[in-house]
Amino acid sequence: MEQKARKMTLSQIRDLLQTIHEISNRFQLVSLHHQLAAAESLLSQNPPIDVAILGQFKAGKSSFINSLHTRGKRVIAEATIPGDVITNIAKFPPGELLRLRNITNTGAMLAGSTNNGMHSANGITAIFIATGQDVANVAESSPALVFAEQTPDNSYYFSITIPSLIVGTYGGGTALSTQRECLESMDCYGAGKVGKFAEIIAATVLCGELSLLSAILAQDWVSSHEKMGRNR
Repeated sequence: MEQKARKMTLSQIRDLLQTIHEISNRFQLVSLHHQLAAAESLLSQNPPIDVAILGQFKAGKSSFINSLHTRGKRVIAEATIPGDVITNIAKFPPGELLRLRNITNTGAMLAGSTNNGMHSANGITAIFIATGQDVANVAESSPALVFAEQTPDNSYYFSITIPSLIVGTYGGGTALSTQRECLESMDCYGAGKVGKFAEIIAATVLCGELSLLSAILAQDWVSSHEKMGRNR
């Protein structure tokens, strides 16, 4: 059943703002003070006001919305790997890699996922921590779209699109000594370097996707963890 919007009186809006103001003071939500002051100033002019309360929808709450309307960097990483290279190193033909890729893609579609890849958040989180990024933005930065195909010459084409990579190369945590050193080692510290930095992150995610998918197909994913001691 469709629910109609409920009109609020000016008195009700004032009471709502007062309640929000009390809550922001109680929990020291300083970031709300400017918005509340602006709303109260607008209300004092007695204009018509439409109030909308959004939950799990606005940019900071929904990764799905961010995948459609982004506020970060949209970046694509791609690679074409010769079929004989895959066969010699991974010990299986590129067609098998594509077959498993299609299976995982189907699972992502059935689940309604915002990412049809395997684990982009892992690489993104690691780089975010190492370079002083806001790790809270991993939720918005990790949605991704993977595309793969087998080319006529038996090569394996693989690409990943990250539509909302929220990164910076100057200010905030990037000024910390170790984090700045990590950025400088990639020539990504300072103004004008964010595009290059986004490309490096996307390339890292692409490599991680190929590595994990290959390890699962080769049936050495678990044994590799056992050998490296990750189970201890």
